[in-house]
Amino acid sequence: MKKLPFISLYIHIPWCIKKCPYCDFHSFKRKKTILPEKKYIHHLLKDLKKNAALINHRKINTIFIGGGTPSLFSGKSINFLIKEIKKIVNVIKNAEITIEANPTTFESEKFLEYKNSGINRLSIGIQSFKKNSLTYLNRNYSIKNIENSIEIAKLANFDHINFDLMHSLPNQTLTMALFDLKKAISLNPSHISWYQLMIEPNTNFFHIKHNFPSENTINKIFEKGEEILISSGYKKYEISSYFKKSPCLHNLNYWEFGDYLGIGCGAHSKITQPDGKIIRIYKQKKILDFMNGLYIYKIKKLSKKDIILEYFMNILRLVKPINQKEFYKKTGLSKKNISLFIKKAIKKKYLLNNPNYWITTKKGKDFLNDLLEEFC
Repeated sequence: MKKLPFISLYIHIPWCIKKCPYCDFHSFKRKKTILPEKKYIHHLLKDLKKNAALINHRKINTIFIGGGTPSLFSGKSINFLIKEIKKIVNVIKNAEITIEANPTTFESEKFLEYKNSGINRLSIGIQSFKKNSLTYLNRNYSIKNIENSIEIAKLANFDHINFDLMHSLPNQTLTMALFDLKKAISLNPSHISWYQLMIEPNTNFFHIKHNFPSENTINKIFEKGEEILISSGYKKYEISSYFKKSPCLHNLNYWEFGDYLGIGCGAHSKITQPDGKIIRIYKQKKILDFMNGLYIYKIKKLSKKDIILEYFMNILRLVKPINQKEFYKKTGLSKKNISLFIKKAIKKKYLLNNPNYWITTKKGKDFLNDLLEEFC
């Protein structure tokens, strides 16, 4: 029987005050002023109980409450949820527990309650410190709201605070993008997620023409921004993630092809079984079905080809070399399963090979999608 490592727990709360025009996550605008918090948490816990056997008593080392906008839920509800989770599964002491929030007054007033419930990492969706950019992104808060929210978060004394920040927005110059980044750095968060706005097909923005910066400007934003982050004491560990104290252990587990259990409407899981087989569980996306106890939509066993592609889609986001032993350990595959793909990538100069690691070349980093096609 394969010895299985720690596992992460993801909790999806799908409601938002309004749907952002660039968002392709499973979320929807709340229809009532009062959310069905109690009922939804009841079903989250039932969902967890039904899936607990699948993780074979493994310890939970990270919990991430995402959405949607999970900070729409009260401190009392989140506190109850975390306490009950710990009765169902084995959460390690000092586990990283994150909640996502926006810098509105309504949400930031709950930060201290979240901290007292055991949450030790707060991820704030700032996106920009420019009024025009916030208006374009249809965000429902002001610069003053952002500043107040950050002050409240610091007073609540979270162990880790992350800022989500976008760049390469329509009509954004290099100066404007770097202004946002420098402002974020001046507020000294322990982690910054600094990523390019991408337009996805199933979003409102997909149907609108945007005046994006030129490719040359976007490249300069990447280069100059990274220089500023690193010179300010941040370490890069993933394409768009930088930290001072600690990386986000929950997200790092995804990128390193670790296992995670997802509960809630629209969540999904990736779980390695004791026999080495890897399954994905997709939860019901229809909220009415989920609230009627129909939690699982589909279970899929990953093929060898699925595993190879998923592994490299995740691990190639990280800036470190790829440990070959870790690949074999986490996938359950052998050298013969991967050798042809690796040879093709090396031949095209996307990867370098040494006895212990596969190393992504500059060409591989610049043409990441082309590199990934070698594993399809």
